[in-house]
Amino acid sequence: MKKRKISELNKLQVGRFGEYATKMEFTLYGCDVYISEVDDKAIDFIIRKDGQYYDIQVKTYRKLSYVFLQKHVFTLRNNVFLALVFLHEDKAPDFYLIPSTVWEHPDEVFVSRDYDQEGQKSKAEWGINLSKKNLPRLEGYRFENSDFFE
Repeated sequence: MKKRKISELNKLQVGRFGEYATKMEFTLYGCDVYISEVDDKAIDFIIRKDGQYYDIQVKTYRKLSYVFLQKHVFTLRNNVFLALVFLHEDKAPDFYLIPSTVWEHPDEVFVSRDYDQEGQKSKAEWGINLSKKNLPRLEGYRFENSDFFE
C-alpha cells in the first residue's frame, strides 16, 4: 500500500494525526500522557510534568488560517494549553504550545470574539489569526523554544 500524502488526508484524519503526533512529542519531552475517554470539554488529553497536571487541546492545520476555540469549553487557566500543530508535506510537523492565559490580553494575533451583537449567532470564541505576517509571534511558543519544558 502506498503511503498517503498529508494533502490527501481528510479533516478527521488530519485532526487524529495531529493529536497522536502531539502525544508522542510530549512523551519525547519527558511528559506522561493520559488519554481522555470523552472529548466534550475541549480537552484532548492530559499531561503530567514534574508532578503537575495540564489539560491539552490540539488543533491541527495544513495551511495558514484562523484557529478558534469556543469560550464556553476552553477556559483560561494556568493549567490549560493549546497545542497547535502545522503539518507539512515533506518535513516533520511544527508543534506550538500556547498557554490559554495569552487570551487574557487579546491583541491582533490572539483575539477574543464574543459575537454578542444582534443577528450574530456564533458562540463566543478565542482565536488565533494565523498568517505569514503573524507567524513570527508564534516562535516563542514552539515546543523546542518553550519555557514549559525547562
